[in-house]
Amino acid sequence: MANLVYKRVSTDQQSTARQNLVRDEAGIEDPVLFEEDGGTSGRLHPLQRPKFRALFDYARPGDTVHISEMFRLVRGTGHILDVLDVLHRDRLALRIHDGAFSAMDLTARHPRTGELLSTVKFMVQTLAAAGELQRELQRELACDGLRAAEAKGSEGGRRPAVAAAKTGDVRTAYLEGRSIAALARDHRVSTLTP
Repeated sequence: MANLVYKRVSTDQQSTARQNLVRDEAGIEDPVLFEEDGGTSGRLHPLQRPKFRALFDYARPGDTVHISEMFRLVRGTGHILDVLDVLHRDRLALRIHDGAFSAMDLTARHPRTGELLSTVKFMVQTLAAAGELQRELQRELACDGLRAAEAKGSEGGRRPAVAAAKTGDVRTAYLEGRSIAALARDHRVSTLTP
């Protein structure tokens, strides 16, 4: 029986370091890793994501799918229930190592009907709805903060790494043949773009 580890981040500026830490703390033996390309959207149904599909193609009955936290895999209740149905169909276990879902057996089925236990379904729907509410509230607060900043004459977002007064000089130096690495060193900024 294999231990299949699924990892995903929402943007290509994020890292899977926290997910790796959770995996390492869990002591998963001989993990087989399936990591989505950076920025694979959480809105995309998990069963349509390339690496998650590859995980199912690789999996065999009795294998365990490991995820650091549920929201690395799914965002909405419908997606969670779809994934649980496929896990059940393929006779795969699911182990979530952190967060609200970590203490539950999400694949528990009624012994006679084989259907997902109603208590599991209720808890999944309730916790997923709470997660959706949290994300929506964060989005609303961010929008309110940006509007308040604009009302005061400020722009939202991160301050530029190079002051506006210097950007013309940087552009001119680049066009005259100065390398990007040298310009970045001179102005103490990274060459990576956000």
